[in-house]
Amino acid sequence: MPVRLFVSLSPPPSFVCLFTGNTSPPSLTSLSSFLLCSSCCEVMSPVSVPPPQCLKKQMVVPHRYMFGPGPSNVPRRILEAGAKPVIGHMHPEIFEIMSDIKSGIQYLFQTQNRTTFAVSGTGHTAMECAIFNTVESGESVLVAVNGIWGERAADMAERVGARVKTIVAPPGGYLTNAEIEKALSEHRPVLFFLAHGESSTGVLHPLDGIGDLCHKYNCLLLVDSVASIGGTPLYMDQQGIDILYTGSQKVLNAPPGTAPISFSESACRKVFSRTTKPVSFFLDLSWLSNYWGCDDKPARIYHHTGPVTAFYSLRESLAVLADEGLEKSWERHQKVAEYFHTGLESMGLKLFVKEKHARLPTVTTIVAPHGYDWKEITAYIMKTHSLEISGGLGPSVSLVFRVGLMGCNSSKANVDMVLAALKDALKHCHRSKV
Repeated sequence: MPVRLFVSLSPPPSFVCLFTGNTSPPSLTSLSSFLLCSSCCEVMSPVSVPPPQCLKKQMVVPHRYMFGPGPSNVPRRILEAGAKPVIGHMHPEIFEIMSDIKSGIQYLFQTQNRTTFAVSGTGHTAMECAIFNTVESGESVLVAVNGIWGERAADMAERVGARVKTIVAPPGGYLTNAEIEKALSEHRPVLFFLAHGESSTGVLHPLDGIGDLCHKYNCLLLVDSVASIGGTPLYMDQQGIDILYTGSQKVLNAPPGTAPISFSESACRKVFSRTTKPVSFFLDLSWLSNYWGCDDKPARIYHHTGPVTAFYSLRESLAVLADEGLEKSWERHQKVAEYFHTGLESMGLKLFVKEKHARLPTVTTIVAPHGYDWKEITAYIMKTHSLEISGGLGPSVSLVFRVGLMGCNSSKANVDMVLAALKDALKHCHRSKV
């Protein structure tokens, strides 16, 4: 589009040409020449990247049944809470909401730990917060690997210079307390990591007695409960867990982006007696505990801009859980899981975890039926039923389907929906005769 210039024929007393820097007023001849040129030529803009055409279209997000291992569907009550007006992350009203969240997490975790809060980020952020704060370079860390989350924890600990040792459970299985004690005695770690609900394999790892074993060898117990908390019994204080974390997007049914975490007094003593600073400023517990009002300091100091709308959603999700009650939530998830397992077996499908007591009630792993392409089945169910189920992850890749029924999604009606979708897919998807 040609550039239009509006030129006064009476130049101001102090004239400087913006194009040439000339201080002499232009003549009518030169002005007419410039205007003639500008009528057919474009003046180059400093903006070289144009506005993207895709952003001129309205965003469309389809409705889907989120029955994979997470995130889960978000109820309207929680969505509406997240849409409330944004206010400052250091406003007193936000501090009150953060206090409510702390109380809700203490209920969810069954702990009285003062250092209880939500990390701004997903479950991986909480995992790093736990490891980066408690472990210093050269210290020994023991990791139970019963799926991908143990592998990730070992990777994180190695990145801070820890001497990492692993004990590996068989696929779909778990470690005995005797095996754990043997490794603790041999390696003398400062930290032992264990995934309670291993969503990649569908294993619910027993916890009773492990905290006592860790403390016997002067070791802290770190437990990942991202896929399990709220859907099966867990008692942080009673079971001797020193650091516990989860994510907002599974049983809690909040959007991804906040990660509840809690540190015992023993864990805090280890963190605050470090000889070196934690490798991450963002995840430094001394800063985070102050921002969340977990220390004895009279004032909170700015650390980072907290995701206030995510805090609204998390608070509401904890309120939903409190309304139902933990014990009723545990019972509902267990009954729905058993109903689902019975339905799968009646179809001739096999469960990946053989021992019933070791099956995670929130995420079920189904052995991929012989002759089928698991990718074709999951794609067919997504396209035909707008329903997400997932394939394996980490050690279970290509071996299983993973179905997550968490929080509001844990119902017999949703089980019937998944079973019908699986039957339809097995009927219409290609099956190899080989």
